[in-house]
Amino acid sequence: MTIRMDDLHGPEIAQLLQAHLADMRAISPPESVHALDLDGLRQPEITFWTLWEQDHLAGCVALKELTPQHGELKSMRTAAAFRRRGVATKLLQHVLDEAQRRGYQRVSLETGTQPFFTPAHQLYSRFGFAPCGPFGSYQEDPNSIFMTRLSGVR
Repeated sequence: MTIRMDDLHGPEIAQLLQAHLADMRAISPPESVHALDLDGLRQPEITFWTLWEQDHLAGCVALKELTPQHGELKSMRTAAAFRRRGVATKLLQHVLDEAQRRGYQRVSLETGTQPFFTPAHQLYSRFGFAPCGPFGSYQEDPNSIFMTRLSGVR
């Protein structure tokens, strides 16, 4: 499997992100969907990566710079055919390595509270993320869990 920076112009990534947004909209109320579409991810403060197995897109992840010391994990998604094969673990480790390289003191994320998100909660906890309050422009939301990880926590 290979991770590469992605310009968000390929049909495979468009399809994966459409599925991601459809799931988020089906699971969460509209005001609680914080997933970004292609245009939302094509912002200068966001770096986007995809993970490939040969010519097959296995997953994606983004890192948004909130401040020079604080990054936000965005758009973590594993393609259905690649679930339970370590894709999310590889992508999360890649983002955390990049955050460390950038000198971030903290990486945070927002995810849902519904049972659909339980595997994500477990993954983030294994990587040292802990619950926190809203950060950036987020507000308290009963459908959101906010988590953060301080630099150096493994």
